[in-house]
Amino acid sequence: MQAQETELEALTAAIRAQPEKVIQLNRTRADFVEKFEALIENYNAGSRSIDDSFEELVKLSNSLDDEQERHVRENMSEEELVVFDILMRPAPELSAEERAAVKKAARELQARLKALLVLNWRQKAAARSKLKLTIEDTLDTALPRAYSPELYHQKCSAVFEHVYESYPERNAGVYASV
Repeated sequence: MQAQETELEALTAAIRAQPEKVIQLNRTRADFVEKFEALIENYNAGSRSIDDSFEELVKLSNSLDDEQERHVRENMSEEELVVFDILMRPAPELSAEERAAVKKAARELQARLKALLVLNWRQKAAARSKLKLTIEDTLDTALPRAYSPELYHQKCSAVFEHVYESYPERNAGVYASV
């Protein structure tokens, strides 16, 4: 029993850092932290056995590993994948062709955004406006018509918020070391 608890604690410690790193790169993955915290909470409350908790933590760890490799499967950079996830979560029902168009939009948008991140861009109203307009123009022409006007506006705001939070300066931010 003591050995099982020690193994569970070691696995918990090893997994604890994983969700934080995954979320730092892509906030749409926040559900992994919620699942992890719920598992630990249920174990601590005594509603799960050590064996069940260990098994669930291993499954969560494997799904985190899969998620971290998803950008390779999608043939996208981590930065492009974040924009893609913002556009897809939630998204309307899309055909394979429309999904490919969203993926293309994410790639195009990410490439265009990087060019707009000038020195002190957050402090410059003109730079922020240009960034917002680029997001709106790119998504207006690139997103499938399945996106309603309301959803389009939500996605524009979410992408701008992502860029604002993730790129405090040109060539700096959460992706600088990726």
